[in-house]
Amino acid sequence: MAYSRLETLISGQQLQVRVKELGRMITADYPADPGREDLRLIAVLSGAFVFLADLIREIERDVSVDFLGTNSYGPSTTTSGEVKIGKDLDHEIAGLDVLLVEDIVDTGLTVNYLCQVLQQRQPRSLRVVTLLDKPSRRIKPVELAYVGFEIPDRFVVGYGLDHAQRYRNLPGICVLGKDGLA
Repeated sequence: MAYSRLETLISGQQLQVRVKELGRMITADYPADPGREDLRLIAVLSGAFVFLADLIREIERDVSVDFLGTNSYGPSTTTSGEVKIGKDLDHEIAGLDVLLVEDIVDTGLTVNYLCQVLQQRQPRSLRVVTLLDKPSRRIKPVELAYVGFEIPDRFVVGYGLDHAQRYRNLPGICVLGKDGLA
């Protein structure tokens, strides 16, 4: 698969530097405390798994992990406007500090919906960390505690983000052409 026609927006090196910074911020905000349970990171599948894998190695305290699977895009480059949970949590979060890990916040529909669902499960706290934020497309308001990069309104792939299940393995964030082809 040739990637030469994709435009690199954020290099793999830039991603690693920023993920380290986010890990330090999260470590400072959630200091280890023997009287509290681990910080629970919940990754939104499938796009956030690469970000999560790198992020947890930069957080200097015990963490536990769970996953939520959602879909609002399908094979398209625009959201359907409807969020569906395809995979729910495997563990309870009541009374825990929870950090929802997203790859990208675009319209805000998915994160807004997931925060509402997770708040009903009574975590001690709930915050959101996103690798990418595209505020120019926001439809629903969302509060983001940690943002890796703010990006323009372009469809991006790489570092876990895909288009029709392709390009997840790119080491950086790249812009995908309007025709959906690299």
